[in-house]
Amino acid sequence: MRDFFTLARWMPGLVALLEYQRAWLLPDLRAGLSVAAVALPVAIAYAELAGVGAVVGLYSCILPMLAYALFGTSRQLIVGPDAATCAVIAAVVTPLAAGDATRHWQLVMTMTAMTGFWCLIASRFKLGVLADFLSRPILLGLLNGVAITIMVGQLSSIFGFTFDESELIERIAAAPNYLSLIHWPTLGISLLALAVMLACRRFRPQWPSSMLALAVTAALLWGLGPERAGIMVVGTISGGIPSLQIPEFPPGLMRELVLPALNLAMVSFVSMMLTARSFAAKNGYEIDADKEFRALGMANLASAVSQGFAISGADSRTAVNDANGGKSQLVSVVAATVIALVTFLLTAPLQYIPTAALGIVLVMASLSLIDLRGQWALRHSDNAAFWLAWITFVGVLFMGVIPGITLAVLLGLFQFLRNVMRPTDQLMGMNEEGIVHTLGHNEEVKAVTGVLIYRFNSPLTYFNASYFKRRVLLLLNGEKYQPKCLIIDAVSCFTHQDISVMSMVGELHKELKRRGIHMVMAGRRSQMTHWLHQAGIRVGEDGILLYPDLYEALRMTRCYREPEEPVAEASPAAPASPREWLAES
Repeated sequence: MRDFFTLARWMPGLVALLEYQRAWLLPDLRAGLSVAAVALPVAIAYAELAGVGAVVGLYSCILPMLAYALFGTSRQLIVGPDAATCAVIAAVVTPLAAGDATRHWQLVMTMTAMTGFWCLIASRFKLGVLADFLSRPILLGLLNGVAITIMVGQLSSIFGFTFDESELIERIAAAPNYLSLIHWPTLGISLLALAVMLACRRFRPQWPSSMLALAVTAALLWGLGPERAGIMVVGTISGGIPSLQIPEFPPGLMRELVLPALNLAMVSFVSMMLTARSFAAKNGYEIDADKEFRALGMANLASAVSQGFAISGADSRTAVNDANGGKSQLVSVVAATVIALVTFLLTAPLQYIPTAALGIVLVMASLSLIDLRGQWALRHSDNAAFWLAWITFVGVLFMGVIPGITLAVLLGLFQFLRNVMRPTDQLMGMNEEGIVHTLGHNEEVKAVTGVLIYRFNSPLTYFNASYFKRRVLLLLNGEKYQPKCLIIDAVSCFTHQDISVMSMVGELHKELKRRGIHMVMAGRRSQMTHWLHQAGIRVGEDGILLYPDLYEALRMTRCYREPEEPVAEASPAAPASPREWLAES
């Protein structure tokens, strides 16, 4: 039994396969074949985007799919080459490789392995919470920028020319100069591939449109024979099991890959979790973010070992899996098996695939990433999210993919720090039933006479303690009548011991005592007693009053009374003790 729990902890996918239900077999086989039909052409296209051979894209599907089937917790998620990850890899590796194809491939494998190690480290330290670090608006802006970058980059393959410029804005500005360089036979193949894909999606949406487009154009070029009018094709693909290659580039280049690999791990994980969570919610089960981080790391290491490139969760292939009724991780096993058979036995027909058709496949895949309408719609629901999304989007377009991802990570960090350092806060009151609610537009909730009930919606720590004190004093100064006591909801803000926070509490208590206001803490009484004693702050009648919750604090302090005098006329002298003040109440 102990061994089973250990296995479930480390390989939840394998446990799910051991508990497999026979009724799932046919749906999983059907879904696996459908996923393979979609993944094959996309993998070849993404290999082109990453700057490596077509067979590398196939290698990046086989072992990673099997690894995720063993280590993943999602029943529907399909991992594999992804447009965003391939764009990042190309942006990092291409300038470092300096035109050396072998070095380029080795750098790709090294960066993939680093990405896998970063994911495993994050899983070890239970950093699955980072799935929520890049907010949805930031990721929306990032993916929109990456998609447009990919689409502009593929114009050279579609129209049959080569860009001299390396950056997006420069390429767009120079686009009119390339009109005279259009290779019309290449453009014709591109239009044919586009027509096949659009017709397939219109009349036979259940068919793999990408595979059909590549098959039609490859058959046409095969029929033309060696005379292909200068149309570029994938070329000979050496299938079979990849041989182990030891990197031969200077170790110093590895330092150039460390931070980009970290960025890639972050973005890949967040994107994968968005897909995994959405399909898990649809099918009524939960996934474990920390185990998903481990599964992504193992899948990337498996890809590096098999000489592939970095992978992530593939939303389009996951959607195909779900639409075909896939029930378990066996779908990944079936799809990987089919792709392996093609890679090892049927690579000869793949050599006739035109790069122009691959460009169309990539453009169509990138279109599925674009959601400018949703990004613009944020202005109605969340103005801060709107600006975060558009700053990220513009950053990717003007600075490039890697600086854009770095900007997105920094924006996510700043957004988090802002929310923690300057959180929302509320004053509380009671309704006629005696239930505590937030004061606001609800006229049924009234302030308690003689009492200020305060809630701070963030854990108190050294960098927001002074802000907490300023907010309390500002709210007290804004009261028309001097309250007799301040009740602080300790549950929401006193989550851990911090010497700076305790120092601030002592200063605030002295200031309130000088004003004749008793300081009351509601909630976490045992912890607060221990922490305040350690900080040398008095607790009880001569110090801060502590109660188990807000209702007990209100009941014991008996602060239900009419105000006696305005703040301006209040005497600064405090009652001798809370007990005397309670007796007066």
